[in-house]
Amino acid sequence: MLLVENFSIDPYYNLAAEEYFLKKVPDDVVMLWRNDRAVVVGKNQNSTEEIDAAYVEDRKIAVVRRLTGGGAVFHDLGNVNFTIISEDRAGEQFNDYALFTKPVRLFLETLGIRTELSGRNDLLVDGRKFSGNAQARYGGRMLHHGTILFDSNMGDLAGALNPGPLKLESKAVKSTKSRVENLISHLPEPMTVERFCAELRRFFLTYFPQASPYGIGPADDAEIRALVRQKYGTWEWNYGESPPYTFRNVKRFPFGIVDLRMEVVEGRIQNARFFGDFFGRREIDGLERALKGVRHSRDALEDLLRGIPVGEYLSGCSRAELSGLFF
Repeated sequence: MLLVENFSIDPYYNLAAEEYFLKKVPDDVVMLWRNDRAVVVGKNQNSTEEIDAAYVEDRKIAVVRRLTGGGAVFHDLGNVNFTIISEDRAGEQFNDYALFTKPVRLFLETLGIRTELSGRNDLLVDGRKFSGNAQARYGGRMLHHGTILFDSNMGDLAGALNPGPLKLESKAVKSTKSRVENLISHLPEPMTVERFCAELRRFFLTYFPQASPYGIGPADDAEIRALVRQKYGTWEWNYGESPPYTFRNVKRFPFGIVDLRMEVVEGRIQNARFFGDFFGRREIDGLERALKGVRHSRDALEDLLRGIPVGEYLSGCSRAELSGLFF
């Protein structure tokens, strides 16, 4: 077993590293890692539906899709993640969350923190969630990973994961809201997140006596960075993989009411219609046709609208007002 020493805080790199060690390295693996601010969405989720787009973009919070199912979670440097990859050709370990969370729970007991496994995949302290867990299988191997909220910024967590009043309907799996708690307030004595990680790493070396420290070498690093370029750092994976959805937003402006309805497939607008009591010198279907095939992202739409005489289609409407209607 390899105890991988991963010091990256790049969320795209770290999610790619998990896939690399699952699919390309035959050894069992345990890895601790932290991310800079990011929303990590489940494999089957609609990314747009899970985030407050304005909050995330204003604060430059990354959005990245992971290999496993489940709900969206917020990561920052106050959150610690653990990954365990093991042989499981018979599929007996899949959904055995007690087995894979046991070392974390035992470690926390050494710090005087008693926890419980709740439902299928959550760890609780005093009835509040501090750890969400998820799993995936590939070629007879199992990946289990989980979060540990140690000292995360709860303001960012609430802001990034609270989507605004978007009128989205999709068949994607939606996140279940849970009351969450940082572990730091349950410690008998103060501890930094760095010390917490170091002590958890030492505990893992005892719990997994067959584990040996392993540094990510140049060959590993090159393959991981290739995965970032080809997959985890791409809009196509992080947003385009979202299930199809419909979007509706209605706003009252000084120039009239605008009712926007869209169908979005693989993250791109397939059909857009505008309804309302607005006026325009040009037929609105010209704007609707221009939107077809455009990514449902703020950057892509703002780029498109810079070349469109918005006021000709919606008299009195500015580009900023129309852009805001899409989110």
